[in-house]
Amino acid sequence: MSGLAGVPLSLEPLGKKDYTSDQEVRWCPGCGDYAVLSTFQSMMGTLGIKRENTVIISGIGCSSRFPYYVDTYGMHSIHGRAPAIATGVALARPDLNVWVVTGDGDALSIGGNHLIHTLRRNVNLTILLFNNRIYGLTKGQYSPTSELGKLTKSSPYGSVDTPFNPITLALGAEATFVARTIDSDRQHLTEVLTAAAEHRGTSLVEIYQNCPIFNDDAFSTLKGPEGLLIKLVHGEPITFGAGEFAVVRGADGDISIAKTSEIDESSIVVHDETREDPSLAFALARLTEPGILRQAPVGIFRRVERPSYDDLVRDQIASLQPEDSEAALAAVLAGPDTWEADER
Repeated sequence: MSGLAGVPLSLEPLGKKDYTSDQEVRWCPGCGDYAVLSTFQSMMGTLGIKRENTVIISGIGCSSRFPYYVDTYGMHSIHGRAPAIATGVALARPDLNVWVVTGDGDALSIGGNHLIHTLRRNVNLTILLFNNRIYGLTKGQYSPTSELGKLTKSSPYGSVDTPFNPITLALGAEATFVARTIDSDRQHLTEVLTAAAEHRGTSLVEIYQNCPIFNDDAFSTLKGPEGLLIKLVHGEPITFGAGEFAVVRGADGDISIAKTSEIDESSIVVHDETREDPSLAFALARLTEPGILRQAPVGIFRRVERPSYDDLVRDQIASLQPEDSEAALAAVLAGPDTWEADER
């Protein structure tokens, strides 16, 4: 069942201009958010659904201005609480295509609890987590994804916090769709966002996004001549660096990186995003360097089917007869955990 099932289709073809609002886009020059916004507006037109049946809920942060710039319904909500508000929208309106736009600070600090419970419940919505490894809106403090030793206004001697890996966090929360992409690769970003929108259940997409003011070139090491973006493609052997390197499984079952010229081809891991067991996806996510990024996997780590929370709730409500619900309510109100006060 598609994540867009039940969402009304548009009778007219839509394009980027249809999803571009009349609001002035007010991000810093060179911000990676511009590339994500442009790609998103173009991608939405290809889904074929009515604009008025799309809702974007954001929290607080630079990325959370997103709903203003897309000509759909939206809400700039509360710090860290966008997944909770979006859950209510998805429960109440199965005819809506629901998105959450958040950042590494908004989602993983004050909003961490809301994020993990949305993922484990598998609510039918798509979460875009813009990760620039810094607090941008509040002018450059270290965030939950900043590397150890990061020098910022709030860590003048270097951060001593171990950073989150958002992908492993999502996999640990039993998310059914987990992916990562990067702001500067429009084609890859489009493919991942489209797949996420079509998945029924919670989709989490981490987007590496550059902040040119407070954390410029945080991902440039991935894009340069020595950078190693490990692109995960379902059903294909995992090689990268123009085929010079490969992800291999050792005799102990662990995976590692090796030079292709020095290994047997049969030892190269073939990517399977549909595995129910998330252990391989987790191991692949651990190939992300925690410090200065010179290698990182991108693509869909996991895509599996599980009933969505909102579908299950609606099915449960539909299965109850009016008299059943009245009896159930009466049992709760006058059950064994209630008592009557003695008037004496």
